[in-house]
Amino acid sequence: MSAPTPPPVRRVLIAGGGLGGIATALALQQRGIDSVVFERAEQLRDGGAGLHIWTNGMLALAALGVADRVNAIAPAQTVCHFATSTGRVIGTYPVGEFVERYGQPTVAIGRSDLHGILRDAVTVPIVTGAEVTGYTEHADGVSLHFADGTTEEGDVLIGADGVRSAVRSQLLGPQPPDYTGYIAWRGHAKLSPEEFAPGSFQALFGPGTRFTYYDIAPGVVHWMSVANGPAGGRDEGTPEQTLDMLRARHAGWTDPVRQILDATDPGSILRGDVLDRKPDPVWGQGRVTLLGDSAHAVSFNIGQGACLAIEDAIVLAEHLATPGAGIATALRAYEAERQQRTAPMQLLAHRIGAMGALQNPAAVWLRDRVMKLMWPRTFQMAEKEHVAYGTRFAPAPLRGAQL
Repeated sequence: MSAPTPPPVRRVLIAGGGLGGIATALALQQRGIDSVVFERAEQLRDGGAGLHIWTNGMLALAALGVADRVNAIAPAQTVCHFATSTGRVIGTYPVGEFVERYGQPTVAIGRSDLHGILRDAVTVPIVTGAEVTGYTEHADGVSLHFADGTTEEGDVLIGADGVRSAVRSQLLGPQPPDYTGYIAWRGHAKLSPEEFAPGSFQALFGPGTRFTYYDIAPGVVHWMSVANGPAGGRDEGTPEQTLDMLRARHAGWTDPVRQILDATDPGSILRGDVLDRKPDPVWGQGRVTLLGDSAHAVSFNIGQGACLAIEDAIVLAEHLATPGAGIATALRAYEAERQQRTAPMQLLAHRIGAMGALQNPAAVWLRDRVMKLMWPRTFQMAEKEHVAYGTRFAPAPLRGAQL
């Protein structure tokens, strides 16, 4: 007598309405699986920062059916430049070549703009003001508990509620994320296309500090200033004084750093400690799993955080939709596949961040020269190990593309 076929997934509970949570709802929607998203904030939004979406992320967005909308508003990049604070070239990434090889560009976009595109494509319920406090798993389902005392029932629970995930805390324990030792200030500058060439990207390395900038919309340049410091600090004084502090930090840096800071709205500046985590061997148990930063918090240093969360969403939906697969089996298969993908990238991003944080003049001198020497191989490996993965989501002719 054959074993009974596991019942289909009827309702998935998604904790977290950020990019990962909304992308998961869309991926499940494509597979005909019902879900509901619960977001702690009273309004559904996802910050004002900029995102660098590599071609692998764009291939994933194409699989979700929204790449055309992203390409309609997101500046496509041709070459990413890396240099010292004085402008001495370290290396370049000719990312414009990816279009011919993979069918999608590398772009930059406002986080809130990408979030809005994904949100508009989703038809499932999204509940705001829903603070998750924990969950209870049963033999035939899982209950999600909220701060107001209410409970929701489903077949599966996905913790996509960020680096300080409540779902993760119950599942794996309340260990806080790791502080990298440096802080990021982010802001937006208004510069016309004549003042700032569309599709530009530059990352500049100084002693213990960095400055990265790229345009995320016509006339809007996103920038980030990074510096070492203790966790939990805050800027004293007015936003204008914070901007003056950043001007002083980057005084004498190569153009157009000062021009960008001078064109910045002080009210747009956001400060945040940069956090990450070491790879975890366990992401889930039973009917519960994690996704995005809840599972594999990665620092900004390789520009793949949003891309990885969107990839997670598609792979998870695929496994849950596998005919005949039990829920726990599907979730563990998703975790195994994605852990193999994300763990090396978490470690790489952390190493690059540590290199960028070097302050000793001799160490900085050596870093800059080693980076330049290793650059050709670095770009080749970045494409082979990071970007080419996106062919997993591409039309059949591009799958398994050879570099």
